[in-house]
Amino acid sequence: MNITKENVDALNAIVKVDIVAEDYKDKVTEVLNDYRKKADIPGFRKGHVPMGMVKKQYGKAVMIDEVNKLLQESLNKFLVEEKLDILGNPLPVVKDDFSWDTDQFSFEFELGLAPEFNVDIEGKNKITEYKIVATEELINKEVENLQTRFGKLITQEEATEESNITGTFTAEENEINKKATFAIADIKGKTNQKKLVGAKVGDVIELKTKKLFEDDHKLQTVLGVSHEEAHDLDIKVTLTVEEVNKTELADLDQDLFDKLFPDGSVTTATELKDKIKEDAEKQFQQQADQQLLNAVTEHLVENTTFDLPAEFLQKWLQTAGEKELSLEEAKEEYSKSEKGLRYQLIEGKIMKDNEIKLDYAELQEYAKGFIRAQMAQFGNMNPSEEELDNIAGRVLSNQEEAQRLQSQLISQKLLAFFKENMKFKTKEVSYEDFIKEVYK
Repeated sequence: MNITKENVDALNAIVKVDIVAEDYKDKVTEVLNDYRKKADIPGFRKGHVPMGMVKKQYGKAVMIDEVNKLLQESLNKFLVEEKLDILGNPLPVVKDDFSWDTDQFSFEFELGLAPEFNVDIEGKNKITEYKIVATEELINKEVENLQTRFGKLITQEEATEESNITGTFTAEENEINKKATFAIADIKGKTNQKKLVGAKVGDVIELKTKKLFEDDHKLQTVLGVSHEEAHDLDIKVTLTVEEVNKTELADLDQDLFDKLFPDGSVTTATELKDKIKEDAEKQFQQQADQQLLNAVTEHLVENTTFDLPAEFLQKWLQTAGEKELSLEEAKEEYSKSEKGLRYQLIEGKIMKDNEIKLDYAELQEYAKGFIRAQMAQFGNMNPSEEELDNIAGRVLSNQEEAQRLQSQLISQKLLAFFKENMKFKTKEVSYEDFIKEVYK
C-alpha cells in the first residue's frame, strides 16, 4: 500500500491511497475461512462447505468490506502521523471508471487544510471593560423589595395608589378568564390608575389592555396570554375585584436580618445594604465578563485575517449533517457558520501558542463545583466528595453535557488569559447604563 499527498494550494490537498491484493488478501481469506466454518448450506455438513462455493457467494462482498476498512484505517493513521491540521473530513473523489472487478485499487480524497496565521492580541483599538456598580437607588429599591416580601398584608375597604388588587380578568371573545394579583403602582397612566383607586370588593371595572402596565410582560402574567399576544393585545377586559389590600413593609430590624441571613452576619441596615451591594455586583461581574469575552471575540475575528478553503467546506457541508444539502443550502449554511469557525481556529491557535490546556481532572472539578452550587440552592450545603464524584461522573458521561461544561471552562481560561495579557479601557457604569450601552 502506498499513500501520498499532493498540495493543490495552501488550503487544499489531495491524498492518494493505492491498495494492492497483498494488502488485504490474508484478511479476506481469514474472514472467508470463518464463514466456511459457520456456513449452514443445504447439502453440506456445517464446516465442510467447499471454499470455492464460499468465495463465489461471499468473496466479493468480503473483499470490498476489508478494502474499505483498510482504507479508512490507513487514511486516519496517515493524517495523524503527518500531523495534518484539516477542516471537516476527507471527501472521496468520485471516479466514473472505478470498478471493484480487479485486485488493485486507487482512491483519492480531497482535504481542506487549516490556514497558517498569527493572532495579535494587542490591537490598536482598545476594548471597553465595564465595571458595573450597584447604585444607591438600586440598593434602596432592593431593600424595599425585601421589606415588601417579608411584610404584612393589610386588608383595605377601598384601594389607594399603594394597594394591591386581586381579581378575575375576563374577555369572552378572547377566551380570557384569569385570576391575578397586581399592584396599582404597576399600572401605566393616570387614567387607568383613577379607575382602580377607590375600588372595592365586588366592583366591576372595564380596562383597555393596550399600555395597561408599565412593563408589557406583566400583561402576559396577569391575563395568561402568550408573549407574542401580550405585545400586540389591544382589547377591553373586565376586572371583577375580589380582594383589596396593601403591604405594610417589614421593619429593618434584627428579626428581618435573621430571616435573610440566619448565620447572624447582618445586624444593621448598613450591613444589609453592603451585602446587597456585594451580591448584586457579583452578579453584575458575570454579565460584564460575558460582555468582555464577546467583545474580545468580535475584535479577534474582525482583526485576524486568513483565508479558508471555502469551496471544500461548502462541499463537505452538503453531506456532513443528517440531511443532505443542495449546494445552495450548503453555501448558506457556510455563510452562517463561517464566523464561528474562524473564532474556533483563533481560539485553538491562542490555546496552542500559550499552552492553555484542559485535562479531565480540571473538568471534573469544574463539574463538581457546578453541582455543589446547584445542591446548595436546594438546601444541601455539605455534600460528600463521593456523592459529588458520582454525580459528576454521570453528568460527564453525557457527551452533550460534557461539551457544554468544557466550553464554559475553556471560556473561563481564555477570559483570564485576555485579562492578563490585553489592555482594556475601563469604564464604571450603573447596571441601567450598561444595558443601554451594550444592548442598545
